[in-house]
Amino acid sequence: MRVTNPLHASPLLDISQLTDEQTALEVDHLSLYYGEKQALNDISLRIPQHQVTALIGPSGCGKSTLLRCFNRMNDLVENCRIEGDIRLRGVSVSDAQWDVSALRRRVGMVFQRPNPFPKSIYDNVAYGLRLQGIRDRRLLDETVENALRAAALWHEVKDRLGDNALTLSSGQQQRLVIARAIAIEPEVLLLDEPTSALDPISTLVIEELMGALKQRFTLVLVTHNMQQAARVSDYTAFIHQGKLIEYNHTDTLFTSPVQRKTEDYITGRFG
Repeated sequence: MRVTNPLHASPLLDISQLTDEQTALEVDHLSLYYGEKQALNDISLRIPQHQVTALIGPSGCGKSTLLRCFNRMNDLVENCRIEGDIRLRGVSVSDAQWDVSALRRRVGMVFQRPNPFPKSIYDNVAYGLRLQGIRDRRLLDETVENALRAAALWHEVKDRLGDNALTLSSGQQQRLVIARAIAIEPEVLLLDEPTSALDPISTLVIEELMGALKQRFTLVLVTHNMQQAARVSDYTAFIHQGKLIEYNHTDTLFTSPVQRKTEDYITGRFG
């Protein structure tokens, strides 16, 4: 199967030789336990900045668990224990200097199902800015518009910013959630199966959006859809039973996998 990512606009970095300056997130021998059950097993990888990195693997393999480590969402899970480290731009995300809210402003997240607040479209996008104490109306207006434009939603909602966000379609709600996340200018945007609940047309819009967003942000995408990973990502990590099996340029991983287990998965022998 020949897979070529049309969104690659420039030569990709060799992930085995990424410098600290080229690395957005570094996972260093990470293991995670829920009580006695081990969900992640000694995972190490570097995620390059301003690229789309996809995490693929069968259901329950640990890809969403890994994603949630990047902004410490697993802190909310009882009896969760982590060994190893994750560094954001060289600083451990578990470092005492981090206020978790500050970390999540730098590492935003979009979930599987759209979760707009039951507020106006405008107030949804402005929410994080107001939490930061921004009250200047001109600045709020400008930032809301820019975020909605970046999320490819402005022209659809510019005349109804006061409407309740729940009146939008599912695809529009998901783009609104993306606008809300990027309005506060995170460094990294985590996307946990962001199109799995959407129709094919809305999915295509979100996929095209990823190609534009990586110019400003580092994107990490969990997807159960291998075709989607092939279409939108620059790099792909294949995870199986909590272990990182293979991590490479997307085109290389899909066309010339090194590990037999990777080949078996992408050719549908299991999953």
